[in-house]
Amino acid sequence: MPPSEDGRAQPPAGAGIDELVRRLRWPVLRRLAVHPGGDERSGLRGPGIEYSEVREYQPGDDPRWIDWNLTARSDRTFVRESLPDRGLDVWLVMDCSRSLDWGTALCLKRHLAVQLAAAAAHLLVRHGNRVGALVVDQGVHRVVPPASGRTAVLRMLAYVDRALAAGAPEGATDLGRSLMEAGRIVRRRSLVLVISDFLCQPGWESPLWILALRHEVVAARIVDPRELEIPDVGMVTFEDPETGRQLAVDTGSRRLRERFRAAAAEQQAHLRAQIERCGAGVLELTTGEELLPQLVRFLQQRRLDGRAAARGRPA
Repeated sequence: MPPSEDGRAQPPAGAGIDELVRRLRWPVLRRLAVHPGGDERSGLRGPGIEYSEVREYQPGDDPRWIDWNLTARSDRTFVRESLPDRGLDVWLVMDCSRSLDWGTALCLKRHLAVQLAAAAAHLLVRHGNRVGALVVDQGVHRVVPPASGRTAVLRMLAYVDRALAAGAPEGATDLGRSLMEAGRIVRRRSLVLVISDFLCQPGWESPLWILALRHEVVAARIVDPRELEIPDVGMVTFEDPETGRQLAVDTGSRRLRERFRAAAAEQQAHLRAQIERCGAGVLELTTGEELLPQLVRFLQQRRLDGRAAARGRPA
């Protein structure tokens, strides 16, 4: 352990990050858990530590759950009901479209998407949850069923990494169709994390809204700094990675750069508003910054939103 300027030993540079990761927890705002052995909130009734309500004793009830204080004040016997902790299903909906093979900062958007999938899977699986994946482009073309345990998660992440590296077939991404198919595949109420850049043809809003009606959905949008503004580098030929269309642009034009910046900001705000109207959470990630600080900020805000919602919920 290297000494500091005053002679005292200092922890390694990565120690704080490792400790922070161990302390992180992905807040699940809805009661989705159903599998025994987890420690997420569930809507099931049974023995647990979170009090729910009392009801009149019925033959076959466990005498250990009798509420003796209430029973003593009444002429009937009552039992306490609680909400036991359980594990939930987590689905990673991974967009493997060609538009993710772009990046001008720290990494490609595809690499950031895989990093997020790995971080979310490791954060959630250690609490007794099961994690699976759907790889999508013009539809769902691969299903990795949810499984628990570190080995199963590593196997799932390895496949997702290979699928995204292989890319999608030629043609525009149909995220709407993919989300509709995902809704038919994911039958049990789950936490669904949609990881995409949302640079696709319109029509995904209604399927996302339908998905968010039943599940807790978080839409993670991956962006690159050059998608928000372009520098002055002279004549540049841009190509749509999904359709192959090309466009020559004179980036030396100040007016063009300002129009591009304004249009990109408007698109950002429009996409965020659309996702929020669908009832999904929004996680915006940029390749211009390391994943961990961005993820920590999102999880902290998500936790605050959950507490605010709990306080506003009628008793």
